[in-house]
Amino acid sequence: MWRRPAWQVLRQFVRHDSDTVNSLVLERSMNRVQLLGRVGQDPIMRQVEGKNPVTIFSLATNEMWRSGDSEVGQGGGDISQKTTWHRISVFRPGLRDVTYQYVRKGSRIFVEGKIDYGEYTDKNNVRRQATTIIADNVIFLGDGSVREKV
Repeated sequence: MWRRPAWQVLRQFVRHDSDTVNSLVLERSMNRVQLLGRVGQDPIMRQVEGKNPVTIFSLATNEMWRSGDSEVGQGGGDISQKTTWHRISVFRPGLRDVTYQYVRKGSRIFVEGKIDYGEYTDKNNVRRQATTIIADNVIFLGDGSVREKV
């Protein structure tokens, strides 16, 4: 059941090299990220001279697991949690403006985009690396507050 659809997906990214039968050549690649979490700070909009403005905010995602030998549905074991913070940048003009206007600290949102690695020099002239999610899509989710229900 899974073999045919998986092979069809794989065929989109890989082709056989005509010279050798068992050699595969990568045709395409994929850089996609999907995150569901809560906003850690109100967005800010920045514009570097000569470049398009960008809306920037942080997003927290949580990972939870139960330590010990107990099953998930049973009560034994300690629950552990890890929070990961992501820097989100929105460049698309319409999405950038709506995100800046409506996203607030604590909002629950879904972000789709790509991961980007870059370097910058901080105030102390030290080179730093930064990982950023470049958002293609932001979906606003209700967090149960009275304001959003109205």
